[in-house]
Amino acid sequence: MDMAPTLSPGPTPDSASASHQPNVRNPLPLSAAQEAQVKDIYYKRVRGHCAQQIKEFAECAVGRTISATWICRDQRLSMNSCMITHATRAEEDAARAEWFAGREDRRKKRQDEAAAVERRREEVIELIKREEAREGVAKARPS
Repeated sequence: MDMAPTLSPGPTPDSASASHQPNVRNPLPLSAAQEAQVKDIYYKRVRGHCAQQIKEFAECAVGRTISATWICRDQRLSMNSCMITHATRAEEDAARAEWFAGREDRRKKRQDEAAAVERRREEVIELIKREEAREGVAKARPS
C-alpha cells in the first residue's frame, strides 16, 4: 500500500529573511491598465535614451513620405539600433520600479481630489440650505 507523501513545511523564518529582495518583475498582479502604465513609462524611458537619434530621423523625414525609407536610412538604422540597445529587461524592471515608487503619490493625489470634491459638495449643500432658509423666512413674513 502506497503512503501519501508527506508535506514539507513552509519556508523557515531564516530562509524568508534571507531572500527579502522585492520581486520587481512581478511583485503582485497588476491590472491591464496598470501594466499599460508601466509600458508607457518603459517606452518613455527608452525614447528618452534615444532622443537625439529620434530627432535626427524626424528632421530628415520632414516633408517626405515613402522616400524617407531610403533617404533617411542611416538615421532610421541609428534610431532603431539605439532603441533596441536600450529596450532591455533591466529597463523594463526600472520602469516597473518607477511605477511602484509613484504608486503612493498617485493614491494620495486621488485622495486629495476626492477630499476636494467632498468639500465642494458640502459647500453646495450649505448654500442650498441657506437659500431654502432665506426663502422660508421670506414666505413667512406678511406682505
